[in-house]
Amino acid sequence: MFRQPQGAASGSQLHAAQDFAPALKRLAILGSTGSIGQSTLSIVDQFPERYSVASLAAGRNVDEACRQAVRWRPKMVSMASEELAGQLAGRLRQAGVTGVDVVHGTAGTVACSTLAEADFVVSAIVGVAGLEATHAAIVAGKPVGLANKECMVAAGEILTAAARERNVPVLPIDSEHNAVHQCMRVGAHAEVKTIWLTASGGPFRQYPLEKFESITPEQALKHPTWVMGRRITIDSATMLNKGLEIIEACRLFDVPPAQVRVTVHPQSTVHSLVEYVDGSILAQISVTDMRVPILYALAYPERPASTLTFDLAALRHLDFEQPDFARFPCLRLAYEAAEKGGAHCIALNAADEVAVEAFLQGGIPFMGIPRTIEAVLASTPEAHPSTIAEVLAADRKAREAARALLA
Repeated sequence: MFRQPQGAASGSQLHAAQDFAPALKRLAILGSTGSIGQSTLSIVDQFPERYSVASLAAGRNVDEACRQAVRWRPKMVSMASEELAGQLAGRLRQAGVTGVDVVHGTAGTVACSTLAEADFVVSAIVGVAGLEATHAAIVAGKPVGLANKECMVAAGEILTAAARERNVPVLPIDSEHNAVHQCMRVGAHAEVKTIWLTASGGPFRQYPLEKFESITPEQALKHPTWVMGRRITIDSATMLNKGLEIIEACRLFDVPPAQVRVTVHPQSTVHSLVEYVDGSILAQISVTDMRVPILYALAYPERPASTLTFDLAALRHLDFEQPDFARFPCLRLAYEAAEKGGAHCIALNAADEVAVEAFLQGGIPFMGIPRTIEAVLASTPEAHPSTIAEVLAADRKAREAARALLA
């Protein structure tokens, strides 16, 4: 989950002196013009002895893609369409930039993720649009830093099986799962009792439940802690975002849904916790800057020195609360989908995306989001797709079902 923190340290403050010369790691960055992509490039800028850019998948932002290509001179850049690729190629010629192969579409993104020169893939394309490229990278034996929870929700069973078969590391960049990964380094998997994912509670944690039906998009987009994209902000308000993270945690860490719990933590200081069978609970705490989990994933198993330090004075007050399932039915629906797995997880994500867009356009009320999801899940047969093509087909079918309900 990407979150754009407020008051984050500047890029010039990130790098700290290193007393060794690590091997250069060449990155394929999928979603390079988004916030995670740009934060990753800021790390490349601050650690030039560690990282360089092999390829970029830049979507629709030609201006930013051109700037990045001129600055980083990757071997390949992919745009969303042939027209946009042509625009970028023309601009690069005008700028006198040569040696950059401009490609487009899903095939172009896959080409970027499987480029022979790439040593590590950062998967940060929003939604299932980056699924094929992420899967292709794993099949090609590329270590992946995953900042796209939808990939793991929709096709986690396939992705994790492919990663295990090829012994390819999939390292979470989402702050919560990155925190869990760090906490689980100190104990054996069998010693883990509970994974605790923290949630801010969003803007309606204490809002009167009887007023939920009349919540407006403007209200829902005012998150008290984070500045994020529109869909993820609404998902935070319904807590569906945390539900997707439950499914992602089950897949990443190979645990059942009952072993993943959510605690509402309004301060957003503790990113996640892991409770062990002996009663010990480990918490991961760091400055609210996405470069911390990105750098962790890029450098794993090392921990490069940086100056992104945390002020312990911020720990003076910490609250933890149980989530209210009556207030946030999307969280309940996510647990139910997680138990069934397969097509139900795909339908959960797809129906939510359609319902959130309808809410933002004024087509349904706020509580119409969980009602739409529940109806789509009720009509979804139990199935476990075994290929990416089957996953994408199930995703399309769930979206069609959601649109039919809303129509």
